[in-house]
Amino acid sequence: MNRMIFLYPVDLQYFSGEKTEKATPKKRQDARKKGQVVKSSDLSPAFGLMAVFLVLSALGASMLHSMQNVFRESLLTFSTWQVNQENLGVITTKIGWEIAKIVGPVLATIFVVSLIVNYAQVGWLFTTETIRFKPEKLNPIQGAKRMFSLRSLVELCKSLLKISTGILVAYMILWDVRNELSRLSLQPLEATLSFAGTEAAKLGLFIGMLLLILAVMDYAYQKYDHEKNLRMSKQDIKDEHKQSEGDPLIKGKIRERQRSMAIRRMMQELPNADVVITNPTHFAVAIRYDSKEMHAPTVIAKGQDYMALRIKEVAKQHRIITMENKPLARALHSQVEIGQQIPEELFKAVAEVLAYVYKLQGKVK
Repeated sequence: MNRMIFLYPVDLQYFSGEKTEKATPKKRQDARKKGQVVKSSDLSPAFGLMAVFLVLSALGASMLHSMQNVFRESLLTFSTWQVNQENLGVITTKIGWEIAKIVGPVLATIFVVSLIVNYAQVGWLFTTETIRFKPEKLNPIQGAKRMFSLRSLVELCKSLLKISTGILVAYMILWDVRNELSRLSLQPLEATLSFAGTEAAKLGLFIGMLLLILAVMDYAYQKYDHEKNLRMSKQDIKDEHKQSEGDPLIKGKIRERQRSMAIRRMMQELPNADVVITNPTHFAVAIRYDSKEMHAPTVIAKGQDYMALRIKEVAKQHRIITMENKPLARALHSQVEIGQQIPEELFKAVAEVLAYVYKLQGKVK
């Protein structure tokens, strides 16, 4: 059987589109904007359940007292009041306040814990992308694929595991107190309520810890699945790099605009020049020197061909001396950028030119 032999190594991934590369920072940022983040939906209920039962264990007595007050006032006091608008307002206020003392700590605990856990997982993130209507979600074929996907199977296994382990924990706790349960009918109501509250708190804490362990495992899986979905092929990375660089036509227009702005600033600065050194036709370099502001003479404008002609015209309009020095003009044009001071090796030549110019202008004797 004949085999194909390549003279050069060929990376077939460019043609297969296999996603084996880690996601780039831009891909991660775009996914975050769409709400695609690493998050386990089980962490918040696990911490919330444990926190609620801790609050019930700590404030259960005061909650029971508030509930007794509600029943006592309702049966003994409010039942004897005349039904009118003023009395109904008082009754509603008192009962509402007692109910708030019962359910308020629980609701506040759930809210605070959920907020902290979600912030710890994804940080501050607000997006409407996840609730936006998408017509492709109505596609029955895609819906069937989601129903029988690996993620759906994992979610089903998670639900069955949580239910079965929760039942097992409840059975073990109740089995340990089976003798006490059989004697509850002989105990006073207060002792019965105390026993039920203690065992319920124990059950809630154990189930909460179990859910927390499962939630940590789920978070690890969600992170793995998230990284897998964000993977990119080499071609994807190459296309993203092209997009980040931008359209070559737009970049060319930007460079052209920047160049025209630089030329405009250069022409505005040109009237401040002390001398313009020319080639005489191909190059023109304008030099300025102020001993109070500069350590050395500075090139404030330069150009070639057409731009050199414009520099000489502006110099003539502002009566700036133009001197022909072919080697010096070529050296300054090639070695010094606009706004830079002349290099040390050209000090002597430029100093002789400036000395001659200052002598013509009568600045030196």
